[in-house]
Formats: sequence, C-alpha cells, structure tokens
Amino acid sequence: MKGKGEFMGALIGFFVRLYTAVFGTLERITNGWLLGLASRFIFAAVLLQFFLNSAMTKIGGSITNIFTPTAGAYAQMLPQMMEQVSYDTSQIAFFPYGLMVLAGTWGEFILPVLVVVGLFTRFASLGMIVFIIVMSYVDITGHGADAKTIGALFDGEPYAIISDDRLLWIFLLLVPTLKGPGVISLDWLFGRMYRKREMYY
Repeated sequence: MKGKGEFMGALIGFFVRLYTAVFGTLERITNGWLLGLASRFIFAAVLLQFFLNSAMTKIGGSITNIFTPTAGAYAQMLPQMMEQVSYDTSQIAFFPYGLMVLAGTWGEFILPVLVVVGLFTRFASLGMIVFIIVMSYVDITGHGADAKTIGALFDGEPYAIISDDRLLWIFLLLVPTLKGPGVISLDWLFGRMYRKREMYY
C-alpha cells in the first residue's frame, strides 16, 4: 500500500510539474503582447464594421454631415425626447442634448478605429465600454427592447443581444483596457520610439 501511495504521489507530482511548466512557459512567451493584439484583431473582425455602419446612419451616409448629425441620430440616441418634439430636431437644445448626439456620433467613428490601430488604446477601449453600456441602456429604456432581446444572465440561452452579446463585447474590450494593445500597435511603436529617444538624452 505504501509503495502504491508513493507511486500515485509521484505521478500526481509529475503531472503538476508538467502542467506548471507547460502553462508557465506559455504565459511567459505570450505575456505583454498576445492578449492585447488578439483582442484588437477580434474586435476588428467582429465589431468594427458594425460600429462604423451604425455611425454612418447617424450622418445620413455622408461624411460631409459629420458636424450635423441627422434626425435619425437624434432618434437613435434620444428616442423619447424626439417623440415628444415630433422628430423636429430644431426643438432640441444643442446644449447638452445636441452636443451629446454630436459626441456620440464622433465617438462611434473615432473610438473603434483607435482600438483597431492601437492608438490611445486603453482610453479608446474604456470609451467603447462606456459607449456599449449607454447604448444598451438606451435600447432598453428608450427603444423598449423586448425580453428576448434583453435576455438574462445564467439562463442557459447565450443568444440575447444585450445581456449576452454585449457583455462579451465589454469583456473583449476589458483586455486592451487593462493589458494594453500588445504589439503591432501605434502605442507600442510610439512607446518604442520614445524609449529609444530617451536613451540618447
């Protein structure tokens, strides 16, 4: 019995050391570059076009309207207020409401691009998280999203647009917010140039 127990202990110890060695090595060789890069790549592949298309609807499909969002932009962001004024944007004060629509429109263009190219990545990723939270709140309270669209956590149905999809979007953006952009990013490139410059001064 003692021999069998020693053998089992040695076997368990071997697998623990193997596990630690394999995943410790994996963590070391990917630390500081892979997670940020992978999260930005996935964001670009899955969500970039979605946000840019959404932003284009706010300016009527023409970049010349970037300073004058359409009534559709107001209806998307301030649905109840627009209903109250019969969709007449001239009855909505620029400050703060028009400014909010303008900032939201610009944010939907600028922040996703900053995330993808990796410039001011932590700020842009955090901004996108806030944008998604606000968008979800407006969808629920302003656009009256139904229960199926809202969904619920821990319900065994991972298909709801708001509670499931957008929670995953937020987690995806938490990676560059907390870990940085990784390599192949403008932040990494400028940081490298700055460090080289500091070495000469």
